[in-house]
Amino acid sequence: MTNPKVYIDGSAGTTGLRIQDRLANRRDLDVTVLDYEDRRDPKLRREATANADLTILCLPDDAAIEAAAWASETNTKVVDASTAHRVNDDWAFGLPEMTESQRSKIAKANNVSNPGCYPTGMILSIRPLIENGMLGKDAPITIHALSGYTGGGKKLIAKWENERPDLVNLPFESPYALHTEHKHVPEMHKYTGLTHEPQFMPSVGPFPNGMRLEIPLHKAVLPEGVTANDIWEVLDQRYANEQFVKVNKIEDTLAYSDPAFDPRSTNGTNRCDISVMPNALGHVMIIIQIDNLGKGASGAAIQNMNLMLGLPENTGLQA
Repeated sequence: MTNPKVYIDGSAGTTGLRIQDRLANRRDLDVTVLDYEDRRDPKLRREATANADLTILCLPDDAAIEAAAWASETNTKVVDASTAHRVNDDWAFGLPEMTESQRSKIAKANNVSNPGCYPTGMILSIRPLIENGMLGKDAPITIHALSGYTGGGKKLIAKWENERPDLVNLPFESPYALHTEHKHVPEMHKYTGLTHEPQFMPSVGPFPNGMRLEIPLHKAVLPEGVTANDIWEVLDQRYANEQFVKVNKIEDTLAYSDPAFDPRSTNGTNRCDISVMPNALGHVMIIIQIDNLGKGASGAAIQNMNLMLGLPENTGLQA
């Protein structure tokens, strides 16, 4: 039996390089990337797409739309890591753990859109609460998020590592995009089932990769009688059999001490960690730790690729 052929389009970018690295030792795939000097040649890219069983797009949105059109001409399967198709109903949303049927949808799909890094943990945390009556659809949700500077791609990496080397020693996080509608908000809104767009407050810190999201749930937005333990039970039961989603015990969460909830704790894995923090006043905080380049990007792409090619879902991935 011949190996599936996989072409990585955009292999010189941050996500593309991580995917190459994770696929380097795979013997069940034939992986193709173009030489660096040929990576933007549309003729060569189109030929590589046509010759592949599946292509992973690590491209800007406009280029991803064009490449996806090429793939449709030859019935090549697509995993798109860009933002271009994430709220497109004609594409399967590539978050296998989101619903009981999502894994099957991805496996049967020709076109799968990789979720964003920030939305991955937010959707996995909030959607089950809405579905189980722990949170109303009209609840006002605020997300404070901290990411490593690789989350901003080549421009932000160049800024932090070369143009502004002083930033590497920054003793605090730096907020950004507070005045705009962040590109991840539409998928957060769509796939959680919220009536209103969440208020999203992203920031970047002086470390390459890693991510932490904090979602405060004021007691006023929780149905009467709902406690942190109720929320924990819903999430724990929902992900009990998921190898890439870990719900920490409340007693372990309460045992935090400085430095607490390191955003780099899941780096190198395809894992999303969720903690539920109770407060004596009745408020609840949900804390998510994820590798923005792992489960938040390259790991998710490989997980989706495995499903689409009929391979074991966890092949080449570390939980």
